[in-house]
Amino acid sequence: MTIKNIEDEKKGQIVAEIDGKEAGVMGYTWAGEDKFIIDHTEVHPGFEGNGVGKKLVLEAVDYARKKNVKIMPLCPFAKSVFDRTEAFQDVLF
Repeated sequence: MTIKNIEDEKKGQIVAEIDGKEAGVMGYTWAGEDKFIIDHTEVHPGFEGNGVGKKLVLEAVDYARKKNVKIMPLCPFAKSVFDRTEAFQDVLF
């Protein structure tokens, strides 16, 4: 699985690919300079159950740590991952 972050000044997407096919995508929106909001996480049909969604959240957490910013997970899936993962609390807004 490969993960890439495609961003511009206000919005971004984290995209997961498996064998060259898009497996899932997470959308986020910057809310100022110190945080971003995870708006949506989607795993495409046929790729469910492979941990794609969690890897997208993990990539967002790694990105937030590198940029020293916080995450507001408004997406229900991302919020559930944050609620279950104590190690992500340092980037939670």
